[in-house]
Amino acid sequence: MKPAYVWDVSLTSGAELPSRPAPRLLDGAAPHGLWEGLTGLVEERGFTVQLSSVGQLDGANGLTDHLTRTVSVREDMDAAARVKTLAHELGHVMMHSRDDPDVAQHRGIKEVEAESVALMVGAAHGLDTSDYTVPYVATWATRVPDTPAVDVVKATGERVRRTAVAILDALPTEQVGNGDPPGLALEPTAGVTVSAPAALPERHDAQQRIPATGPVL
Repeated sequence: MKPAYVWDVSLTSGAELPSRPAPRLLDGAAPHGLWEGLTGLVEERGFTVQLSSVGQLDGANGLTDHLTRTVSVREDMDAAARVKTLAHELGHVMMHSRDDPDVAQHRGIKEVEAESVALMVGAAHGLDTSDYTVPYVATWATRVPDTPAVDVVKATGERVRRTAVAILDALPTEQVGNGDPPGLALEPTAGVTVSAPAALPERHDAQQRIPATGPVL
């Protein structure tokens, strides 16, 4: 092992280091009927949807619990953020069952998949989720060990597409597009760009929160 010397940032000079982009909660109204439609799809799979306080969710925006068969969504958000979170949790319900062999995959992959589904469902209803989705997906994609972030996103593309299409086909809501997000580019850190595939567009235990120093939700 070779020793190395480091300095506190306060002892250095030069341009400010770039900061990691942070997810920004959506604000405003949700597309008409989308909450009810997504709730119906969750309930068809034997889960109950409930609104919960941020304290009950330990600071997360959403939680899917396969043991209690519940999907919880943080209640103190605008309707657009709540419906986007519900779409994310439906992604977990459909893709990350404890009976699914893929459930053993890395947490970062699961979060990339669920949030990408939410992006496509939102896009098909004219809801732009990119202010939340881009930094969220970028952060989780960089946490998968031994795999470049761009490869994580690419590898999930077809699985995400199939799930999103199944959701969109089952929804009774009015849709304005096919769910493909326009020109999504993810930038998790300086010098690293994650370009989403054309088809890409929150215990399963999934809570929608960006980790500061480690993979927590």
